[in-house]
Parts: sequence; C-alpha cells; structure tokens
Amino acid sequence: MTANTPNGIPMPIINLTRYLLVTGIILAIVLQQPLITTGLFFLMLPAVIWGKKASLIFYIGSHLFKKWNATAHTESPKLTRFNNSIAVILLGMAQVAFFFNADLAGYIFSGIVALAAFIAICGFCVGCFLFFQYNMQKHKLFGRKTSPQYNTAG
Repeated sequence: MTANTPNGIPMPIINLTRYLLVTGIILAIVLQQPLITTGLFFLMLPAVIWGKKASLIFYIGSHLFKKWNATAHTESPKLTRFNNSIAVILLGMAQVAFFFNADLAGYIFSGIVALAAFIAICGFCVGCFLFFQYNMQKHKLFGRKTSPQYNTAG
C-alpha cells in the first residue's frame, strides 16, 4: 500500500476485488458450481491483459466508491496486475481441471485464490510478498538497469 498517487489503484477497488473473489469462490464450492469460477476467470482476465481500463471491477468500483477513492491509499498498478495474474493463472488451471472432470483439483486451485484474497483482506498480501521476492531476486540476478557510464578521464 502506498500513498495516494494519480496512477495507483484505490484500495476500495482492490478490496472489492478481494471480497468478490472470496465470495464467488466460496459460493462455487458450496453450490458445487464450477461455472462461478469460470465467470470470475473471465471477469479478471481483461484486467490482466489490458490493465485497469479493461477491468469491469475497476469500472464499477470507480463509480461505486467515488467518494472514498478520492482520498484512499492506492496500490501500484504493477503490483495489482501481478496479483491479478496469479489469480487468473490459478483460476485458469481450475478451468482446465474442471474441463477434465478433476473437480477436486479445480476447487483446490480456486480455493488457493480465495485463501490468498482472504488473507489479504485480513492484512497480509501474499501476492505482494511474492512480488517483492520476485523483484529482489531479479535485482540480484540482473542488477539495476542503468544507462552506461563512460569513463571520460583520460
């Protein structure tokens, strides 16, 4: 979570996504309706591919929480896209499992998404931790990308 920045995703919208994932996946498991997870997959997919401008959740949250979004803390769009990518990959894996009649595996993949979203609602963002670790390892392996330094001393 960062201070309010113009390009950031307001936390009320982030929390809307989290609550939607938890509620939708719990409903899918309780009702034994994999199509609910399919709906969540297709709801999240455009945001991962094209960003917040293609996100129905962002659009609804922008209008629904307009008053709170103006003063809310924000999250980095890169971090949000990273988290959403993990959710979409896991929900996609669930769809493959459901397609092959491996319902238990499908619900496990979906459950991982719901668990991560629930933990994030409680205050610890698993995806944020993974994003931080990813960037740390990337920096250790490849270093900082800087412009070349030329030695002008002669």
